Amino acid sequence: MSRPPQGSIPLPGLRWRGLNLQFFTLFFIPLIAILLLITFGSLTLHQRAMRQLVGERDERAARTAASALGEQLYHRSAAVRGLALRASDQISPGEIMGTSAFLLNDFDFGLALFSPQGEILANNGDAALWLSPPETLGSILGEALQEAGSESVFSSPIQHPSDDDSLIFVAFAVNAESSIAVGAFSPVMIARRTLAGAFSPGEQSAAYVISTDHKVIYQIGELAPSEDPASHPGVAEALRGESGTSYVQVADSEHVVAFSPIQPTGWALVIEEPWESVANPLLNTTQIAPLILVPVLLLALVALWFGARQIVQPLQALEARAADLAWGDYEEITESVGGIEEIVRLQTTLSHLAEKIQRSQAGLHGYIGAITTGQEEERGRLARELHDDTIQALIALNQRVQLTQLKVSADPEAVSALEEIQSLTEATIQDLRRLIRAMRPLYLEDLGLVAALEMLVREISPTENISIGFQHLGTETRLPPETELALYRIAQEGISNIIRHSNADNASLELIFSPSETILKIRDDGNGFEVPDSPAEFAPSGHFGLLGIHERAELIGARMEINAQSGDGTNVAVIVPI
Repeated sequence: MSRPPQGSIPLPGLRWRGLNLQFFTLFFIPLIAILLLITFGSLTLHQRAMRQLVGERDERAARTAASALGEQLYHRSAAVRGLALRASDQISPGEIMGTSAFLLNDFDFGLALFSPQGEILANNGDAALWLSPPETLGSILGEALQEAGSESVFSSPIQHPSDDDSLIFVAFAVNAESSIAVGAFSPVMIARRTLAGAFSPGEQSAAYVISTDHKVIYQIGELAPSEDPASHPGVAEALRGESGTSYVQVADSEHVVAFSPIQPTGWALVIEEPWESVANPLLNTTQIAPLILVPVLLLALVALWFGARQIVQPLQALEARAADLAWGDYEEITESVGGIEEIVRLQTTLSHLAEKIQRSQAGLHGYIGAITTGQEEERGRLARELHDDTIQALIALNQRVQLTQLKVSADPEAVSALEEIQSLTEATIQDLRRLIRAMRPLYLEDLGLVAALEMLVREISPTENISIGFQHLGTETRLPPETELALYRIAQEGISNIIRHSNADNASLELIFSPSETILKIRDDGNGFEVPDSPAEFAPSGHFGLLGIHERAELIGARMEINAQSGDGTNVAVIVPI
């Protein structure tokens, strides 16, 4: 693996004489011009941003308050609907009114039940209102009968017959023949309760609730609406069921007007305030922010140069050397990367650690080499014993079976049994011979690595559901026996990994001879995998086959390269320098 080249940052050195006219011309002068532009343009930009921010805030407040008012109205509508349903169940009007006293908290002026002909059946609350109701109540009762069984009917705000309070009727009938439940409440009261908790007016801000007949039901704040509420900005839009924000020039200031409809009555809620009164404190502070950035920028530039030159670049170089160290390159870590004292000490510690690892690796390689040699010798001994003893005994057994067949030819059952024993014996002999060839590759000793790998592929391909190819390039050169044996075992392990884990349809072995190196390549078109960052992660991530290949490659002084991605196959190359 090669370490990526270190980059350099074209910044001046420690001495001020390193700053030249070109650097000022290309960097500082444009930067100062940008800062001046930001300084004189920031007020306008902030004004636009704050104008939009105040508008969005007021629109959200209007939507929230309108929704809260709507919930109050729906609550009262549901209460009246409940009375009407009870009346349709043949419960006496007096009993209904007697058990509905708790509803008077929501209905300031009381509740009543009317017959379809408009006669009052029972009431509670303000008796004067129900005994001498306004003339508009008759039209409300008629509308309730027309909308029977569907929606409650709300009246427009009307004046109380005996005082100056305004009130609203809400009525509901289950059907055209059932009693009509009616409730009366103060719109001012529910508007005050809702808006007082959701809106905090100032001297130049206000909120209005306007009915469908363009009357101001409730106002909070000192900012008065237009003489004609219907022409006030946002009212017509809210009465049409729209929500939004508009901006109106009033005298020497611009007001933001947020509006939203109130369901189910279709009223309009309008919030109005001059947005400058909200934005000014923040704008006064932000105007000087660009000027503060000038010395901050200079300090940041110095800090950036120091950090890049003395910390970032040395750490990047040290990271590259540490990566090389993880793959067994112990020389790169000793080359100085410079930087601050802490990085120098860190590199010194890594160098000492690399020396210890190198010594440990040397001892470990000797130990692994001895184990591998002993393992190969044991394999050879077992192969010889199987060949000289076990196979010979099976051959003799097979011959005895053939002789016995000649003697019992008159007994068909005995002949069949002997033929079966003979078939099993011959199959066992073939299996043992394949096992012996795997344990002790005779072709490798007699004919060389190319012939041994070719026979390995030829023996494995018919027994597995995968197509395995082999080719060699260049003029074959015999390598030291331990090198050829290691490459053969690496090929065995690589093909075994492909068969067990890759789910590949095709695989290949390629042996390349050149004057400077010999390369063994193992490829497949299977699942692939994410390659660990270093050989130390092979075992924890379960890649024991790769770990074995890596260790065998190190024992013969070769290096291993892996190119794999999930879903894109795997390429493993073992390069042996000559």
